[in-house]
Amino acid sequence: MESVLRAEGLAKSYQMGEVEVRALRGIDLELGTGELVVLLGASGSGKSTLLNILGGLDVPSAGRLVFRGLDLTKARERARTAYRRDHVGFVFQFYNLVPSLTARENVAIVTDLAEAPLSPEQALEIVGLSHRLDHFPAQMSGGEQQRVAIARAIAKRPGVLLCDEPTGALDVETGKLVLAALARVNRELGSTTVVITHNAVIAEMADRVLQLADGRVTADRRNTSKKTPAELAW
Repeated sequence: MESVLRAEGLAKSYQMGEVEVRALRGIDLELGTGELVVLLGASGSGKSTLLNILGGLDVPSAGRLVFRGLDLTKARERARTAYRRDHVGFVFQFYNLVPSLTARENVAIVTDLAEAPLSPEQALEIVGLSHRLDHFPAQMSGGEQQRVAIARAIAKRPGVLLCDEPTGALDVETGKLVLAALARVNRELGSTTVVITHNAVIAEMADRVLQLADGRVTADRRNTSKKTPAELAW
């Protein structure tokens, strides 16, 4: 499997007053093309810090991060901005949609900037929202808003899709619809997809499961069989 992202010895420290907080402590990690990876860990384990570094939103204190041969830790800010813009899609727990724009228009924010994007209609069809193109966020449920956020993230056809607790604010059945949308994106677009969650059940739909604790990868395993989102129970 071709490597998309490779991390070598990633470390990240923060200074909080007189205390140094070590969020990451030497992460070695390789993500392959089209993998669906679930990243598990308790609060404070370093999950979000790692995701922010993988997505180019933050830089490590030490170590290397390489995207298809480009060493992002040595790259200038312009190159990191281009990496985020052209190659990475982000999905967060809270949807961050523009309230005054329809679903179609919220997705078009991205398609107007990308080089070879999906159309807003195509992106929204992939997440099952063709019937909501001209609805505003206030007219949609939380799960529908999250799926609009996914459509916006995938419209640029990202090589890497990073999702931070995408079902954290949703009930079980709505969460399954969101996970089904992510699985379809991974399958049809081939985006390397990383899903952060504290919910261990979600790991059953992954190709690969990483466990983080105290800023380190403590387990890395592949699922011999995967469940569909509809088969998950929590």
